Amino acid sequence: MIELRPSARLPADSAGPTGPRMDPDQLAIEYARLQDQVGAMQMRIQRGEQRRKALLHLITDFDQANKRLANQRKAMLHILDDYEQDRRRLVQQAERLDNSRRALLHILQDSHRAKLRLEESRKAMIHIMGDLRDTTAEMQRREQQLREKQEQLVQAAKLATLGELTTGVAHELNNPLNNIGLFIGNVIDMIQLGTQDAERMLRDLNKGMDQVHKASQIITHLRTFGRAAPVSQEPVSVNAIILQALSLMHEQLRLRNIEVNTDLDRADPFVMGNAIQLEQVFLNLLTNARDALSESERKLINISSRLDRQTVVAVFKDSGPGIPPELEHRVFDPFFTTKEVGEGTGLGLSITYGIVRDHNGTIQVENAPGKGAAFLIHLPLLRASDARTSR
Repeated sequence: MIELRPSARLPADSAGPTGPRMDPDQLAIEYARLQDQVGAMQMRIQRGEQRRKALLHLITDFDQANKRLANQRKAMLHILDDYEQDRRRLVQQAERLDNSRRALLHILQDSHRAKLRLEESRKAMIHIMGDLRDTTAEMQRREQQLREKQEQLVQAAKLATLGELTTGVAHELNNPLNNIGLFIGNVIDMIQLGTQDAERMLRDLNKGMDQVHKASQIITHLRTFGRAAPVSQEPVSVNAIILQALSLMHEQLRLRNIEVNTDLDRADPFVMGNAIQLEQVFLNLLTNARDALSESERKLINISSRLDRQTVVAVFKDSGPGIPPELEHRVFDPFFTTKEVGEGTGLGLSITYGIVRDHNGTIQVENAPGKGAAFLIHLPLLRASDARTSR
């Protein structure tokens, strides 16, 4: 700010060094005018200073605004870059989505075609199931017929065996019948003679009854063996069945001078089986051994039973000529026989094999040409739990 100070008043009549002297009123007026000018100038200077300060503020704000604008521009560039990247990703996603849509259309078309094929396959499967059901029913019917034929064949084989045993059985029955006649004749004679020996008559009558029981047991055994075997199984003693089979074959073996040695396990092992079917197995093996010894010098059959872990093993061994090696693998084939025509059907060992298999067992032959053959039967040993269940 400019400050004007008034100069020292000069006398009114004095003059300046370079001009005439001025009137004091004029000087006052001029001084006032100059003060007004100075005030106005100071006001302009103040307003100019304020404008300058305002302009500095404006410039500062403008600079800050420029900086903010630069930052916003940079941020906008980043946003635009992100937008461009997002746009590109969106375009790619749109392309993938379009590809997926097209693939989905193809999948839907394939699914429709697959559905049509599945429907056709389902219809075909229904027809196949119907045919399979009919085929199964026919197979079951054929299987039932085959089972019935097999049972008939087994029964025929048993009857054929009984036919072969007729002579021996007749002799077995003849002995007790003769004894019965003898004892009853003695009692009749004592009655006719008036003998009062009641004790002797009672003794002869009791002996006669024993012989009746013996004959009855033989007939019961024949009837039991001759009838069709039931399909049920129960705990049976292997040793007891072997002895029953021997009782039927005893007379035939005796008439042919065939010696039989038995070595049966003292533990008397039991198996779960059908006594009639197993007896037929043992009879078939005894019959084969009997026929194999027809021309042998030494006629011997060894029969044994033993325990082998959880298996009962029954062995029938003869001292015959054995089986020719080239025929050994065919001994269990149906209708295979080495006997002359009319002497055998070739079903004995085949039936034996089937019965053993139905009892969850196995049968095998150990052949020694010139020294005989042995048939080994393996049957599962009866477990305690099976014995409790069967009761």
